[in-house]
Amino acid sequence: MYGVCLGYAKDRDEAKDILQEGFIKVFTNLKKYTTDGSFEGWIRRIIVNTAIDHYRKSINEHHSVNIENVPDIETDCSILEAMGAKELIVLIHKLPEGARIIFNLYVVEGYTHKEIAEIMDISEGTSKSQLSRGKQLLQGWLSKIYFTNPIIETLK
Repeated sequence: MYGVCLGYAKDRDEAKDILQEGFIKVFTNLKKYTTDGSFEGWIRRIIVNTAIDHYRKSINEHHSVNIENVPDIETDCSILEAMGAKELIVLIHKLPEGARIIFNLYVVEGYTHKEIAEIMDISEGTSKSQLSRGKQLLQGWLSKIYFTNPIIETLK
């Protein structure tokens, strides 16, 4: 679950805070767990919701810029094949907070833009534009790495 928290947090300390808060909720609500679904899935849902709540609280504390109408982009999958998961996670952590949260909810957790809009209390368009912006930034960073890293160059 720490790995899930890292996907939503700005840094390791924030991830630890989210994890601790999430497990407090898990233990507090343990009696509410039914055996209908997997225990891990139930815990994961609580952790993700805790991370989203944490993000909402931070929005109230910080001014966020709403990006709209960012064009959709295509990603070059050959770049992703040439790098490891750890490198990709490092790049995802460099994304602006809003784009990182939306990216994780959409790509990692599998939420739809409509669900994300409801969870985050934003419009579907904002969700789509944040995802697009995140993809655009990742593509730029990956292209820079791909075309300047001699190790990856030899993989082409």
